[in-house]
Amino acid sequence: MTPRQSAAVYRRRRIVVLGVVIVVLALLIALVWALVARAGSGPTPGPTPSASTSASRTASPSDAPDPTADPSPAADATPAPTSTADAGPVPCTASEVKVTAVTDHDSYAADQNPQLSISLTNSSAKDCTMNVGTTTQVFTITSGNDTWWRSTDCQQTPSDAIQTIKAGATITSSTPVVWDRTRSSVDTCEATDRQRAPGGGASYRLTVEIGGFQSAGPVQFLLN
Repeated sequence: MTPRQSAAVYRRRRIVVLGVVIVVLALLIALVWALVARAGSGPTPGPTPSASTSASRTASPSDAPDPTADPSPAADATPAPTSTADAGPVPCTASEVKVTAVTDHDSYAADQNPQLSISLTNSSAKDCTMNVGTTTQVFTITSGNDTWWRSTDCQQTPSDAIQTIKAGATITSSTPVVWDRTRSSVDTCEATDRQRAPGGGASYRLTVEIGGFQSAGPVQFLLN
């Protein structure tokens, strides 16, 4: 016959069983709590990109402003070209201007000195400008192959004079150059006994040059 256990033993067993039950319940509660917490803490949605942000991300590089670009309008950067008409007359060319040697007479008496001039005709359809000053003028008088006189040999205080020659117009020297009927030379400008040109119906020729343009041909005249 098995001896009957005491009430203290049963009490301890109940306490142990109760402790095990409590531990099991605690584990179950903890497990359920963990599952619930995990289910409730899903991934937090990020902010939805705005329309402007999306547009800026998808825009091509060419849409972005160029920091090196000139902020001023293109029209101001490059001025419109000025037409030739607005710029005014251009310098005359040899093909546009006819140069003519002019004398005041065809024949001179013994006491007359020839007065020499230059005539310019603009044969083009447009105005042009030219330096008609004495710095660009050369008068030359010859007889046969002999050069008797040149205006630049003893020229004093030459000057410039820019003038516009109208299309189709003709202009002539305002102040003629006078030939004293002597032979010129840079060495005899102050001499009072320079050789005089023979008269008696002797023939002489005048050629002129202005601005590098030669006269169309010589002009003949006689000295008596």
